[in-house]
Amino acid sequence: MIDIGEDYQQRTKHVRGVIGSYSDWSKKLDIYKNYPKNKRIKLSNSFPISSLPLIELLKRRKSVRSFSLRPIKVTDLAFLLWASTGIQRREKGYEFRTIPSAGALYPIETYVVVNNVNNLEKGLYHYDIRGHTLEELKVADLIDEMAQAALDQKMCTEAATMFIWTAIFQRSKWKYGERAYRYVYLDAGHMAQNLALSAISVGIGTCQIAAFYDDEINEILGLDGEEESVVYLSIAGYPS
Repeated sequence: MIDIGEDYQQRTKHVRGVIGSYSDWSKKLDIYKNYPKNKRIKLSNSFPISSLPLIELLKRRKSVRSFSLRPIKVTDLAFLLWASTGIQRREKGYEFRTIPSAGALYPIETYVVVNNVNNLEKGLYHYDIRGHTLEELKVADLIDEMAQAALDQKMCTEAATMFIWTAIFQRSKWKYGERAYRYVYLDAGHMAQNLALSAISVGIGTCQIAAFYDDEINEILGLDGEEESVVYLSIAGYPS
């Protein structure tokens, strides 16, 4: 029986002297996705200043699996979105984000299922990074459906919000070929860690989730599961 993971690992190794060049500029995609016809909710740029040093944030980071009924503030949600993948600076015509990304290609998109956030209706939203806005995709109570898609983990139903990270694979593949999948998942990990640490700074707990039924979540998001597919989740809220 072929071990698919090991086969991929071996086939995508860089070997000195035979590193291929995959860059086909005709296949380069825009690194921003948006829904221009959808309702847009402008998010605050006034971010909290944590009094906790980094070492204390690292000591306090843990997976939270029980949440209170206290809603989180939309301003805190705005901060968490920016901290996990927002634009940090603009230099020489480029826009750099709060995370590293191979080739600055940023293949990961962020969707949010709102369950208990002040001044936001329950539903599904997409984070427009360049505009620092939420794009309303669906107004509905989706948290139970999302929990079922996350292997029926009840803790998801208690969280104030769920972050859904998807990958648009071609953003990276046009340059890095099959090795791009390595970089895609690394990017998602960078974002999850930024979210976890920034959440602690405002008293919010998170739990990262890699166990889910991919196609069920893709269907909720309206994705094809091939060109763009879910790769990672996180839930967030005040700990109980």
